[in-house]
Amino acid sequence: MNSKFLTVAVCVSICILFAFAGSLFTPEPGSWYYTTLQKPSWNPPDWIFPPVWTLLFILMGVALSMVLEVGMEKKEVRQSAALFGLQLFLNLGWSASFFGMRSPLAGFVEILILWLAIVATIVSFSRVSRPAALLLVPYICWVSFASFLNFTILRLNP
Repeated sequence: MNSKFLTVAVCVSICILFAFAGSLFTPEPGSWYYTTLQKPSWNPPDWIFPPVWTLLFILMGVALSMVLEVGMEKKEVRQSAALFGLQLFLNLGWSASFFGMRSPLAGFVEILILWLAIVATIVSFSRVSRPAALLLVPYICWVSFASFLNFTILRLNP
């Protein structure tokens, strides 16, 4: 098997594993917690989140594989991989905070830290592979939107 394909497959699989782990905190349809939250009129329909996040996690995995292909012996690759791992755990932490702890406030604090970690990852990736950094742009855009949505939900549910 081609080593590049294997690297992509492993990196995407790791990201999808984190996506699955995060989904364990997500309420089931009709969950009392989520359905009782006041949400803005511009809140996307629930069905949009799984396909968007799946696509984003695939892009993240491909981006990581592009960075790793440059070689782990390089300091900037190791730093990029570490930042990527940090933001991946923070991503999981948002699901645990917002849904698991049922706390829009904890979720908001978590997503702000996540946002900073994603920006740091993009900057770090750009030093190794500009295309890899560009693959994370949809992710930071979505998390920016999600941050504003989280903030709005926090304000609507004091």
